[in-house]
Amino acid sequence: MDRDRMSKNWILQGFVWTMPGVLALPAMAQTAAPPAPPTTVWTQSNLAGDAGGLRPDLAAHGMALTLQDTENLLGNVAGGVRQGATLQGVATATLQIDTAKALGLPGGTFDVSALQIHGRSLSPSYLDNLQTANGTEADDATRLWELWYDQRFGGVLDVKLGQQSIDQEFLVSKYSALFVNTMAGWPLIPSDDLYAGGPAYPLAALGARLQAKPNAKVTLLAGVFDDNPPGGAFANDPQSRDAGGTRFNLNTGALIIAELQLASSPLPGLSGGYKLGFWVDTASFPDQAIDRAGLSLANPTSSGNPAQHRGNYSLYGVADQTLWQAKGGGRSLNGFARIMGAPADRNLVDVFFNGGLTLTEPLPGRDKDSAGIDLGIAHVSSRAAALDRATVLFSGIDTPIRGTEILVELTYQAQITPWLQVQPDAQFILNPGGGMRNPAVPGQRLQDEVVLGVRTNVTF
Repeated sequence: MDRDRMSKNWILQGFVWTMPGVLALPAMAQTAAPPAPPTTVWTQSNLAGDAGGLRPDLAAHGMALTLQDTENLLGNVAGGVRQGATLQGVATATLQIDTAKALGLPGGTFDVSALQIHGRSLSPSYLDNLQTANGTEADDATRLWELWYDQRFGGVLDVKLGQQSIDQEFLVSKYSALFVNTMAGWPLIPSDDLYAGGPAYPLAALGARLQAKPNAKVTLLAGVFDDNPPGGAFANDPQSRDAGGTRFNLNTGALIIAELQLASSPLPGLSGGYKLGFWVDTASFPDQAIDRAGLSLANPTSSGNPAQHRGNYSLYGVADQTLWQAKGGGRSLNGFARIMGAPADRNLVDVFFNGGLTLTEPLPGRDKDSAGIDLGIAHVSSRAAALDRATVLFSGIDTPIRGTEILVELTYQAQITPWLQVQPDAQFILNPGGGMRNPAVPGQRLQDEVVLGVRTNVTF
């Protein structure tokens, strides 16, 4: 009897102790999060993943290593100098060090990057246009790109010192950056009118940049840099003069650039950004039509030495504006525009505009894709056109007078995996070079061009 009573007591106690756990099982099943799906090569952010543990080890010491490769297969299928296709690309390696983690110095960032440029550029051999077809076009080289230190002070001010490629911060349009054409990045006026195209890809120059953010909506960006990264005369091939990117030239003029950035929108509930800026170059610049004696450079008695102008400058504006946003985010229609001008007497291009529209999530289920249309207008300066007229006058040969080149670009960027983008692209160039003479048919302009191709971006 006692034994039965004891057994019942044990059973009762066991029931009392176990029932709460049993009753809790359904609730636990309802609240437990499902296990995260395993990371595969198709879902990881980089093709190389953690690089065999290298990336986590570097991150533990405040270092981040990024490797990216961009390839452009583009072909001229109509007009231009000749038809054909080229494959050209660049691999970029960047190491950034957070000095707070690495050295105990708060607010500091050290950055060093290198380029491996390869392949053949389409524009020089096939197009001879102003708005070159591919933003990575450059001479083959393995070169140092940027080498700088940035120090932040309380989130309001930061100073960057060292070798910098200023196209990474100045004259940048958020939405224009989608496009393949060179001028959607570093635009035409500094590209054509500054020595060596200025300190921009694939070149960089020593200098100092100041950024001030008095509030969340206003940013002031200003800097002074060497204006001519490799040194040398205006007409010399700049990239061949500094093939390794280690010349660190400080023997030419100064490039002073400043930009006021406003994070504001005239459209309620939609984001926008507007920028006003200028640059001034203190070097001397050759006249586009007149020699030092005041004669036309086309005159057979001319010395051929252009008159020199002290200094150069440009004013510019940039606008990025979301025009429409789907409810709940996702799909959006965005507009952008950049316009700039420079003096006609010392510059090949005196007015440049590019603008267009981009659409994010252009197709259902493709929320990481983007599509867009871009319009570029490049005006050859009146002084350069005057030289064309003088050439006709003195030579007696009827050659074209340059005017305006127009570019229309259509593009679609597909995010295939987190580390792979594939971007079909079509470009239409009207009046190439502003009316450049066809080398195969004297007296005739180059015919309008059609460029088709694809770009790929891979992050390793």
